Amino acid sequence: MNTDFTPVLLGSDVNVYGMARAFHQEYGIISAAIGRGRLLPTANSSIVDIKRTEPDLEDDEVFVKTLTEFDEENPGTKLLIPCGDGYVRLLMSNRDRLRDMYRFHVPDEGMYYRLCLKESFYKLCDQYGFKYPKTEIFTAEDMGKRLPDTGFPVIIKASDSVAYWDCSFPHKKKVFIAHNADEFNNITKAIYSSSYKAPLIIQEFVPGEDSQMRVLNCYCGSDGRVRLAALGHALLEEHSPQGIGSYAAVISTQDRSLTDRVKRMLEDIGYKGIANFDIKLDPRDGEYKFFEINLRQGRSSYFVTAAGHNLAKYMADDLVYNRPSEYTDTGNEFLWTIIPKSIIFRYVSDKTLLHKTKSLIKQGKWVNSLYYNKDMSLKRYFILRKNDKEYHKKYKRFFGNKSLG
Repeated sequence: MNTDFTPVLLGSDVNVYGMARAFHQEYGIISAAIGRGRLLPTANSSIVDIKRTEPDLEDDEVFVKTLTEFDEENPGTKLLIPCGDGYVRLLMSNRDRLRDMYRFHVPDEGMYYRLCLKESFYKLCDQYGFKYPKTEIFTAEDMGKRLPDTGFPVIIKASDSVAYWDCSFPHKKKVFIAHNADEFNNITKAIYSSSYKAPLIIQEFVPGEDSQMRVLNCYCGSDGRVRLAALGHALLEEHSPQGIGSYAAVISTQDRSLTDRVKRMLEDIGYKGIANFDIKLDPRDGEYKFFEINLRQGRSSYFVTAAGHNLAKYMADDLVYNRPSEYTDTGNEFLWTIIPKSIIFRYVSDKTLLHKTKSLIKQGKWVNSLYYNKDMSLKRYFILRKNDKEYHKKYKRFFGNKSLG
C-alpha cells in the first residue's frame, strides 16, 4: 500500500466517494474526509474515512481550526480536494492560512469571482466566442416590477450558488422553469422570501431533454497547462428538487473542436486545478451553449476515471510528485451511472442513445461508481440497494417537474 500522501476530501457526497474510489484504485490508499455531516454515498465505506464532521464548517474560523487540527494530528503530505462549491469558496478565502499544511489548487479571489459568478463568466464566454443562453440579471428590487425580455419559458437559478444552498423556502429546487408570468412572479417571490438576497440568473430555456447536456472536466497543472480534457454526454439528470441539474448517467465521448477551444481559454487565463463545465447542445442551431463553470470536479466526474483516465493520478502527479502528465483528450466510450440501469431504460427517449447504452452494458463498459467490489460490506450493499429503490420513487414523482410545487 502506497502511503506517502493522504487525500483529504472536503464533503461526504457522491463526488467524495468517486474521488476516494479513484485514489483507492490507483494507489490502494484510504482517503480522509472532512465535512458538515455524513451522507449516504460514503456510509459504511472502507475506502474513505470520515475523520471529522463539523456542522459549522462553513464558518471561516471553524474551517481553518478544523483543518489545522487535522494537520497537527496527521503529519506528512496531504492532498486537499474540495468537493463542493461551498468548500471551494472556503478554501479560496483561507488559502494563505492553509498553504503550508496542504497541497491544493484553488483560484485566487479575482479569478474565483471572474469565473463562479455567472454574469462575469458570460463576459469571458463573449471574449472567447462561446455561446450561452440569452441571459438577464434580476435582483430583489426587480421582483414584481419587470418580466424577462426573452419571453417564456425561462430558467431561474441563483447567481450565488453557495448562498442559495444555505437558504430555505417551501418547494425549493436547485433550478426552476417558469412557463408564464404568474409562475415567474411566484417563483421569484418564494426565493426572495428566504435569506437569499443575491441576484438571480434568468435564462431562455434551451429546448431538449437531459440527453442534450454535455459535461466537460479539465485538469490544469501547476504550470498552467491543461493536462486532461474529458467530455461526457449526459443520458439523465437527477430530478428531485435538490438534485435537478446534477448528472445521474453519462457516457464519455469526444469533441476535439470543443475541448481545444476550452483548453486555449483555460491556458490563456492561467487557470490551475479542476474546471468543470455544464454545456447544452442547442437543437435549434447545433451550437453548444455554456451554462456555467464549477471550480472543482463535478459529481459525475468518476466517469473520467471509469473511462481509463484516473483523475486522482492527474492530481497526485502534479501536486505530490511534480511530474506533469502528457495532455490527453479522452475518447473512450464508457457508461457511468449512480442510478439503476432500469431507470435509464425507462426515461431516456433517444433510441440511438439507448442502443449505445445497452451495447456498452453488454460489453461490460459501464459502472455504478457507488458499487465498488473492494468496498462492499453486506451493510453497505443493503444501504445502496435501498437507495436504488428511492431513486425509482423520485423519478416517478419528480421527473420533468421544475415548477414551484
